[in-house]
Amino acid sequence: MNDARTLLLAEGIGETRLPDDPALAEIVARSDGRFLDIVAQFPASPLVWALLAEGSLTAQTPQGDITAYAFARTGYHRGLDALRRAGWRGRGPIPWEHEPNQGFLRALWALAVAAGRIGETSEHDRCLQFLTEASPDAHAHLSSREAEPAASPTTSVTGAATGPAAPAASTRRPARRYGPKPPRRASRLRRIDPARPPRGRVW
Repeated sequence: MNDARTLLLAEGIGETRLPDDPALAEIVARSDGRFLDIVAQFPASPLVWALLAEGSLTAQTPQGDITAYAFARTGYHRGLDALRRAGWRGRGPIPWEHEPNQGFLRALWALAVAAGRIGETSEHDRCLQFLTEASPDAHAHLSSREAEPAASPTTSVTGAATGPAAPAASTRRPARRYGPKPPRRASRLRRIDPARPPRGRVW
């Protein structure tokens, strides 16, 4: 595919490795479960937006998919900002094995999934191509437990592809109109691992 917006790799371009994301340490350290406070504290972190997007995707509702799209796009652009500050010039490997890169790559994957669900075919395809070219390992890892997201608003694919597979039919109640309900237990956030996205909502 030749898309004018697609960021292609080129031979001889070095890897880009982002600096440590302080939001990750805060997520692991916090015990009160107030994840949205961490998002507000570190809005430049692509990881926090990726986690929000992945959580929204598990709702398996149109509202959840659109919310996930917005969260994932925010994480995607925050990640692009961080990559450019790290010397990235629109092409070259972004290795998955470098942990701080995973927030951006997960946001990119979630954006592809959400775009496919709402029927934005061109964006779905662009994001998948970008992810595959930037980090084949990331694409393989994130899609290892799920079928590749299809560009269809009826597709049932979760963004939490690196964790246990979500059930085919969700037993959750539809998301509330004014946003998700805060968690009652703090333990969910303490289990967040950058290599294993959480199941269900993280807020």
